[in-house]
Amino acid sequence: MNLDDLRPNTTATRVYAMGDVHGRLDLLLRLEAEIRIDLEARPTEAPLVCYLGDYVDRGPASAGVIDHLASPACDGLHRIFLKGNHEDRMLAFLDDPVANGSGWMKFGGREALASYGLPQALIEAEDWQALRDALATALPPAHLSFLCALELALRWNGYLFVHAGVDPARPLADQDPHDLMWIREPFLSSDRDFGLRVVHGHVIEPEPVFRANRIGLDTGAYKSGILTCAVLEGGAVRLLQVC
Repeated sequence: MNLDDLRPNTTATRVYAMGDVHGRLDLLLRLEAEIRIDLEARPTEAPLVCYLGDYVDRGPASAGVIDHLASPACDGLHRIFLKGNHEDRMLAFLDDPVANGSGWMKFGGREALASYGLPQALIEAEDWQALRDALATALPPAHLSFLCALELALRWNGYLFVHAGVDPARPLADQDPHDLMWIREPFLSSDRDFGLRVVHGHVIEPEPVFRANRIGLDTGAYKSGILTCAVLEGGAVRLLQVC
């Protein structure tokens, strides 16, 4: 994927970048409320909320999170949704359940399936085709459309927003889409100047990570109870967090 060819979003005056939600609808709603409060206190002409991916799995309300995000924003805020490795895994399961069933279960698929009302006995039986068919039946068309329409990256004002990161060994003009959703090393330890400061989630840290070449925002909401958002504007970075 040629990230240099991404059309930058030049209209946004401020970006709110939200870390991994993982089925925590309660925290998502609280953080969105904090964003609205922040906008009331600090109005700006064209705010944008960029969700960094991993909406499903592990937490208790994957279906509720997708239903909320797939619905029109009642506050009129412009929103962009990126694709995380967990959405990638869920779609892979729908495409080929036999090849991807076991892997998705290890990544938190059981919790996601339960949130769609699938019986625990069916989930534990690990009949992958039957499980896939049950999920396909339970999954509202709007949820599938949302998952299939997720973006891989966003460029804005010297920042690159992706779920996981980029491969330091490749130029931005030659990135593998899989890496944008899945990479850990060598991205995390790289001190390379990528040309754009990468804003990402994917890797849980007890506190947000700020380095010259990247900002990491996954604070493990599903287990820590802390969901984090970076507020980027005019070269400055602030944080919003809820717990």
